[in-house]
Amino acid sequence: MPNIKSAKRRVKVSERNRLINKAYKTRMKNSIKKVLEALNEGKDRDEVEKLYKVAQGFIDKAAKIGAIHKNEASRRKSRLMKKINKHFASKE
Repeated sequence: MPNIKSAKRRVKVSERNRLINKAYKTRMKNSIKKVLEALNEGKDRDEVEKLYKVAQGFIDKAAKIGAIHKNEASRRKSRLMKKINKHFASKE
């Protein structure tokens, strides 16, 4: 435990931020999993794209507050869209 008052405050703040970031990351990952599950279940393109839009919003929100880096957000969206396009290209 720190002895200096400012260091004690810093510990509190960093713990609070860690929990907030964890919540945003969990929400983001769960939304991505929902999209992938919809692909595995063979849902139609409209439903998958609707889930993708929701996931995209959660990914952007996590990047906006700093839970993840903006490049990571971009990479996750890109890879998810690639999987969606590949899945529906093979069905046609």
